[in-house]
Amino acid sequence: MTENVWTRWPSPEALGREGISRPRRLLGWGVRLLLAAILLWGAFRNSHVHAWGAAAAAAGVLVAAGASWAFFRTTLAHRLGPSLALFALLLGVGAAAQAGSFHDPALVIWCACAVAALERLPLAVATPLTGIALGAFATANDDRWLTTVVTAVGLALAGYVLRLDAEARAGAQRLLAQERAARAAEAESAALGERARIAREIHDVLAHSLSAQLVHLEAARLLIERGADRDQVLERVVAARGMARDGLSETRQALSALRGELTPLEDFLSQLVAANDGAEVTVSGERRRLPAEASQAVRRVAQEALTNVRKHAPGARVRLSLDYRDDQVVLDVRDSGGSPGELAGAGGGYGLLGMRERAELLGGSLEAGPHEEGFAVTLKVPV
Repeated sequence: MTENVWTRWPSPEALGREGISRPRRLLGWGVRLLLAAILLWGAFRNSHVHAWGAAAAAAGVLVAAGASWAFFRTTLAHRLGPSLALFALLLGVGAAAQAGSFHDPALVIWCACAVAALERLPLAVATPLTGIALGAFATANDDRWLTTVVTAVGLALAGYVLRLDAEARAGAQRLLAQERAARAAEAESAALGERARIAREIHDVLAHSLSAQLVHLEAARLLIERGADRDQVLERVVAARGMARDGLSETRQALSALRGELTPLEDFLSQLVAANDGAEVTVSGERRRLPAEASQAVRRVAQEALTNVRKHAPGARVRLSLDYRDDQVVLDVRDSGGSPGELAGAGGGYGLLGMRERAELLGGSLEAGPHEEGFAVTLKVPV
């Protein structure tokens, strides 16, 4: 059978107690205590009730209470067979109470059955069961027929309204659970992204520093193999030591960047070209503070490009240009070309590849290749 509004059970969230406010819980317990008081009062108020009758009335109250509790449990578990059996038991208790001259308890039981059926059972099952319970109520009730009809209609509407209210509460619970899950997933994604960013920063700093040191150490090795004098070898070793010191400084800068303490980009590029003979930098466009990721990408590409110039075209002049545009920032690094240096084969060759991946993660691009004079690297990052 295709599940629809008639055959669908109320959701477990609607049948459960989770999400019910404290005042509503107190109101619910108040209604239950009131019904219990009516049952007890109706069972023992008749003067003709003697010992056996009192015992039977007490047993009936206990059976009705136990059956009601079990009915709530079986409907919560969506077990139709046991729920129908317990509902029939409650109707039978009401009929026995009516036959034993316990008129008011019988009416209370039948009315409660009508409301509970509409609130907790599939409508295709609840509708005829409610009709049976209200039919028994109408037959036994000695009020005027109009009063009986109005009462029966009111009870049916009350049961359906309780059902709709419970479903609305369940929907709110599900939305709240989904929102919490979405927030947890968002927080986890942000944490993973932050860890990835930290990993990229550390990798880029170490890769640049170690690559630069490798350049000088490899030069020192070649000089030793060729029998160069001590001063030439020492010059390379001192340069490698300087690169190690610079790498430590850059690591500290990267940590500062992760804390949002970046120095201005223009100052960084000026310091970078000052440490490289034959390099110059120009800045155009309206200067402004860039997002941390975009700023770091520009810094790392500039470092990697200058390192590549020292490796592949030593002595070449280098022009760095930083252009602030409306929707992006463009870094262009061009060298004048020259003969490949003796260290052109040093390094793994993954620097520009890593920079390209970084740019693509930011929605930008990195192009690298020869131009009319030498080699050019162009980074575009949206901001």
